[in-house]
Amino acid sequence: MNINILCIGDVVGRPGRSVLANALPAIVRDHAIDCVIANVENIAGGSGLTPSLYEKLRRYGVDLMTMGDHIYRRGEIIPVLARSDRIVRPANFPPTAVGSEFAVYQTKRGPSIAVVSLMGRLFMRPIVDCPFQAIDRVIQQIPRDVKIIVVDIHAEATSEKIALGWYLDGRASVIFGTHTHIATADERLLHKGTAYITDLGMTGPYESVLGRRIDRVTHFLTTGMPEPFEVAGKDARLCGIIARVDGESGRATHIERFRFDAPDRASGDDDMDSDSDH
Repeated sequence: MNINILCIGDVVGRPGRSVLANALPAIVRDHAIDCVIANVENIAGGSGLTPSLYEKLRRYGVDLMTMGDHIYRRGEIIPVLARSDRIVRPANFPPTAVGSEFAVYQTKRGPSIAVVSLMGRLFMRPIVDCPFQAIDRVIQQIPRDVKIIVVDIHAEATSEKIALGWYLDGRASVIFGTHTHIATADERLLHKGTAYITDLGMTGPYESVLGRRIDRVTHFLTTGMPEPFEVAGKDARLCGIIARVDGESGRATHIERFRFDAPDRASGDDDMDSDSDH
């Protein structure tokens, strides 16, 4: 049985939420998606996640969620991280960090899918442990009957992501990179049956600098003066991959980049409650 998995790149602010909310039901239907996985660490005003936005993501149809270096930016999300079975923290964070190292979702057609998040060390936070050693440990903890394992490598350096991809070839079904917000064109099936891409790209406003207002970023870069990097609002796109995995063996059989462009208008959220960005 083939299982179709949609992996969605970093969802940024209200534009990212809007395109996700509006596009996801049709994408799931048209592509027979069995599981939706999204990186959501930039969803609340561009940084972090709130409890209300977590609930919205579940209503949108996101089955599993990964985070990254902004995971604790909004302190109110910590109780959700402590109890949720749908969201993971980077597995190479200190063992005392709140959150699960992996999560398992059972698809409606039967096969279960485990998701693991790792954070890179090159040009990232120095507090994290070795991602290679962490994934070795976590894979041993995932129940043996779970054949499909998906890994999000949240890292700055492409070399580190690629090295982890080869390291996990044959032990993970799908490996995708996040964090840099720029989709790469290196999607491929590795030798031992792992679907790999270095970065999914961003789900958010592409008339921007990595999701932030162009004028704010360029002013900072040209003057050195501090600027609030507000989330931009135009050209919202949903970016990611669709991977097909054999439910019995856990081997990937297909991977393709996916992009959905929202109508070119200022993006608004599906419902404008007061804590949607703050």
